[in-house]
Amino acid sequence: MGVFRKQASPPEEKDSKSSLGLRLNVFFFSTFVIFCVIIIRLAVIQFVEGPTLTEVETSRDTKSVPLASIRGGIRAAAGEQIAYSTSVQTLYVTLTKEYTAKALDKATGISSLKPEARANAYALANNLVAKFDEYGDPNGEKLTVNEVINSLDLYFKKYSGYMARKIKTGLTTKEIAYFMEHKSEFPGLEIVEEGVRHYDKDTVAVQTVGYIKPFKSSNTLNIYKNIQSAMKKISADPGLNYKDDEFVGFDGLELQYQRELRGKNGYQVISVNPQNMAEKVEEVVPPVKGNDIWMTIDKNVQLKTEQAITEQINWLHRNSVQGKTHPDAKTGYAVAMEVDTGNIVAMASMPDYDTNVWTAEKLDSDTWNKIMGNYQNGTITPYSSGLSGHGFGSTVLLGSTIKPLTVLVGLNEGFFSTSSTYTDKGIAYFGKDDKSSVRNSSGHVYGRMGPAKAIEDSSNVFMVDMIGKKLYEHYKGKGIDIWDKYMKEFGLGVSTQSGLPNEYLGQINYTDTKAAGSAQAALVYASFGQQGRYTVLQLAQYASTLANEGVRIKPQLVSKITDSEGKVVKQFEREVLDEVTTFDKSFWREIKKGMNSKVTAFNDFPYDFARKTGTSQQLGKGQLRDNGVFIAFAPRNNPKLAVAVVIPEGGFGSNSAAPVARKIFDAYDWEYGLDGVPKKSLKTANPNDGAASGDTSGNTPATN
Repeated sequence: MGVFRKQASPPEEKDSKSSLGLRLNVFFFSTFVIFCVIIIRLAVIQFVEGPTLTEVETSRDTKSVPLASIRGGIRAAAGEQIAYSTSVQTLYVTLTKEYTAKALDKATGISSLKPEARANAYALANNLVAKFDEYGDPNGEKLTVNEVINSLDLYFKKYSGYMARKIKTGLTTKEIAYFMEHKSEFPGLEIVEEGVRHYDKDTVAVQTVGYIKPFKSSNTLNIYKNIQSAMKKISADPGLNYKDDEFVGFDGLELQYQRELRGKNGYQVISVNPQNMAEKVEEVVPPVKGNDIWMTIDKNVQLKTEQAITEQINWLHRNSVQGKTHPDAKTGYAVAMEVDTGNIVAMASMPDYDTNVWTAEKLDSDTWNKIMGNYQNGTITPYSSGLSGHGFGSTVLLGSTIKPLTVLVGLNEGFFSTSSTYTDKGIAYFGKDDKSSVRNSSGHVYGRMGPAKAIEDSSNVFMVDMIGKKLYEHYKGKGIDIWDKYMKEFGLGVSTQSGLPNEYLGQINYTDTKAAGSAQAALVYASFGQQGRYTVLQLAQYASTLANEGVRIKPQLVSKITDSEGKVVKQFEREVLDEVTTFDKSFWREIKKGMNSKVTAFNDFPYDFARKTGTSQQLGKGQLRDNGVFIAFAPRNNPKLAVAVVIPEGGFGSNSAAPVARKIFDAYDWEYGLDGVPKKSLKTANPNDGAASGDTSGNTPATN
């Protein structure tokens, strides 16, 4: 019997089975990997990319329509409302296709409203007008059907299809009740609470407060250009969007604090059809009311300042000073700044105007012609409240008010000491072969004097011989850079840092040596105040820096910001900008002693105070005209308030600007007390003391 043996598989069959198993393993592994990738991808889409994709999808099918917030108020120091908003109810209509269906003329290719859509729109307009007439204010302005049709903007000339159309603002309670009760009869109708801006009829610091304009008219300003760019981003917060007809700050504090005052807009999320027409309101986010701004300006001191300027200009027109009246003095400017805090308690640019013209239905040409010269802040810009008789603006040459600083420069440079003497002969020579000369005002010859007496007598020739010429002798052409450094340390030619929009830095003439004739001539003229034009706010900060002995502080126009509940969200404190430490204490005593100009308006002033009058000359119609300039701080040795006043074409500063400063000091003393005791708090106080203390005639000849 033979042995049975299992026959071995051929090698080819073994290789085939092995290859098949490998392929199956690869297949199952690949399938597993693919499923893992799909699962991971789905997770990424759901948890990582989901919100973004949802936002993109929403942006395709919905639109965010802003709802304007109620603008915060601007208050005076004691809380009086200077700019404020009141709530009104406004009727809006969001168009639906029944009002906007269009037909295409195949012959011309022009589309127009279908007859039935036009009929629907006019039916709506007629119905609305009828209800306005029935339930509206019987004494209010009547809307016509055509005006409503124009507001509906059926052809999308002003608004996109989904945007709500403003029909009527200031609905009565009867109108509100009717439309809310019959809302189903008016497709797309909404009643929205909005704010209407008002300004104090007393016209308190109107150019400082500023004004508002519709957003669509404000795109020339950088702040709104940036906002428009941000609004175009898909990820932008819809609450940051602006409505075209929303009023926004355009100047002054209204612009400077736009973000704080505006609050945050609400918005509606509206679903739209492929034709960009509204279909449904998906979501409503309410607006957030803006914050209130509390100014440092005191309403009572401000009004007394404005009144003082107006009265003084009228006085200069009627009364002869040194043999002539000053009918060309038509404008005046003043700033009062607390020395220790930097708070601006008064900032007047006169004449002023009623800011409410900006929130009227329209600004007609007659109104514009009346305000075009005085709607800008003449205390911080060269654009004045109108112009003087010969077209002078609000930034004039300093005149003799520069002399305390000129003497400080000379003392600090070692050109003379506090005990040095100089003989004033009434004239100083300079230039090649001393062919050019400068004289004192009115040809005065003062004789022997020290630095303080040179300031008090306002000696031009002392400034020229002892500082202007010596700067050139010591530094040659570089003397201009030295002079410029000192000027800027005291705030002349640099920003005050007040933050007010459009602040002018001044006009520096001394760097133009060609116009002056030479570097020496530029320094000579600069030494007595004829080579630089600065704003009244700069002059007030300069006076404050003298009072603070070289510490330049920021002018503060806002003390705090509060929210709609009255809670303080931000407080502003004293802020030091620069500090000059190179001046010896004896230098400060010397210049304060010299700030002792004779001014009739202060004859009975109860405080010892430091002051300097100035008369800057300006060419007008072929003749030199005198601009009145005055700076002062009081009390002299414990200064509380610094004041600067400019009256273009007002004559000598002692006769034109100083009387205004006196009334400002009196008003501040009444409200706050130059000695820390408000005079209104005293039982024996005369309530008129803050208005008319002191002789304001100023017609006794005095130094300039």
